[in-house]
Amino acid sequence: MFVYGGYDAVRNPEGKAPRAEKVVGGIDVETTTLVRVNGGVQIGAGIALALGVMPRVAALLLAGSLVPTTLAGHRFWEEDDPKARAAQQLQFLKNTSMLGGLLMVVSTGR
Repeated sequence: MFVYGGYDAVRNPEGKAPRAEKVVGGIDVETTTLVRVNGGVQIGAGIALALGVMPRVAALLLAGSLVPTTLAGHRFWEEDDPKARAAQQLQFLKNTSMLGGLLMVVSTGR
């Protein structure tokens, strides 16, 4: 998930940038650049975690990238359409579940 999603973010940041604007705040960097950097972190840390290379560090980096990704991309509370809200809520919960797994790796190294 991280490698695939990261690759998409690096290749196509323009589609994700408008949603990312909501969590960027006052950072003086183009949002598309931040989306690409986040995608690059997901690619590198995702590969490292899959290969077991510094798993705690990789999981911590992924957890750090997953929080803004989730807050930007799955704002279910802003959806008016019930089906869109349910879909975004499901993705939000999926990401929080992955976050829990990553935090387990951070704490145990496995």
